[in-house]
Amino acid sequence: MSDKSVIIIGAGMAGLCGGCYLQMNGYRTIIFEMHDRPGGLCTAWQRKGYTIDGCLHWLVGSAPGTGLHKLWQEVGAIKGREMLNMDRFAIYEDAEGKKFEIFTDLDRLEEHMLQLAPEDGRMIKEFTGGARALVDFDMPVDKAPELYTAWDGLKMTGGLLPKMRQLMKWKGKTTAVFLREMKSPLVREGLASLWPPESGILFLLMTLAWMHKKTAGYPLGGSLPFARAIEKRYFDLGGQVTYKSRVAKIIVKNNRAVGVRLVNGTEHRADLVISAADGYSTIFDMLEGKYLDNKIKGYYETLPTFTPLLLIGIGVKRRFDDVPQVISGISFSLGKPVTVARTEIKCLSVRVHNFDPSLAPPGKTVLTVMLPAEWDYWKGLRNDMPRYREEKEKTADAVVAALEQRFPGITAQVEMRDVATPVTFNRYTGNWKGIFEGWLPPVNPFFTRMDKTLPGLDNFFMIGQWVEPGGGVPSGVISGRNVTQIICKRDGKKFTTSLPE
Repeated sequence: MSDKSVIIIGAGMAGLCGGCYLQMNGYRTIIFEMHDRPGGLCTAWQRKGYTIDGCLHWLVGSAPGTGLHKLWQEVGAIKGREMLNMDRFAIYEDAEGKKFEIFTDLDRLEEHMLQLAPEDGRMIKEFTGGARALVDFDMPVDKAPELYTAWDGLKMTGGLLPKMRQLMKWKGKTTAVFLREMKSPLVREGLASLWPPESGILFLLMTLAWMHKKTAGYPLGGSLPFARAIEKRYFDLGGQVTYKSRVAKIIVKNNRAVGVRLVNGTEHRADLVISAADGYSTIFDMLEGKYLDNKIKGYYETLPTFTPLLLIGIGVKRRFDDVPQVISGISFSLGKPVTVARTEIKCLSVRVHNFDPSLAPPGKTVLTVMLPAEWDYWKGLRNDMPRYREEKEKTADAVVAALEQRFPGITAQVEMRDVATPVTFNRYTGNWKGIFEGWLPPVNPFFTRMDKTLPGLDNFFMIGQWVEPGGGVPSGVISGRNVTQIICKRDGKKFTTSLPE
């Protein structure tokens, strides 16, 4: 065991995974977590016997075929866990009842799209061809890019060369730019419902490629058991977590991070400090904005983020056996638009969790709806709790009314309603403005990297979605592993990994 001690702020995906890798390499770690459970944003909660899952839709690396699979094995996330691969990524239904099914099999998807929109044949083949070309492509995740030698760079470039034509073709193109040339409203709007329009379309193509080769399945049981499995691995490796312990300040002496001060006033010292917490809170609150440059400041002023969300959970006394199992959800146009928190909703997307019986009592189903939300509006409401609760009830009413249009009779079958706002996410995870997934996927995903250190501050690192554009659960395990490699390199140690027994 190393003599070096490490404090990690946050027991989300990055904190737990980083802790696992540091323990594997002989460092003594302790995690301070503000909540009472692991996972951060990869979480779930129960209401009236129903489980509302706030995170996992699919897991990249769920099966052999990507480098991420090995990483999930190392942190104990998938051992003994059943993965479900569904036939449909999403379903879109327009106002006339026409249906576009986004199949996970690319051949089936292409055939279906050509039947729906023969006038877009060229673009459809270009789109599915782009995804098909990426099926056997896998970005290297075994070594931290910060440690690449010239030889590593040459090897990576050599690995990219067979796909370079496709990568360069789609690099720099947003989803919106590609879709605006589509003639079919059904296909155009259906694809637009999958991904933020301003994000890079390469991420959508890669997602479809992963699903086609069945390496992006859904882990049955959902988010919290997934996080608990990594927590167990961390404990088995000798790590410690102190829950209900929010960090207020990172203690700095002579421009070196030396420990943390909790909100209860207690101080804890270590040789290294790693923040796996919210990026804004880390830089501007815990470090008081003393260690940043114009580039980092610009991230938080100009870089596009995912939109804050409302997450509405609905528990229904109904099985939904007649509804296909869909990974991302069913989006349908509303004959009668509904208003939610000052925003008119003309199309609703609902995830029917009929594929995971563990989330609801027998014979019943939980549904979840995610809607864009305004942080300032909900933050302001939270200062007046009666109004805040009233708006949440109105939100639930509007969502149930919208679901009634697609599933007649559902209103009388509702047994549970729960509304999580951006303020909810912020309260439990500290995420800036309640943003659940950090920075939007960049248009140049393979050439975008953020530093894991801050200028002028030694013995300190950041990991997680706020230093990994595109966010998502994989950002935690990748950045936690990479930073451990960097620390080992600095200490002259050989980086090693192991698998759970």
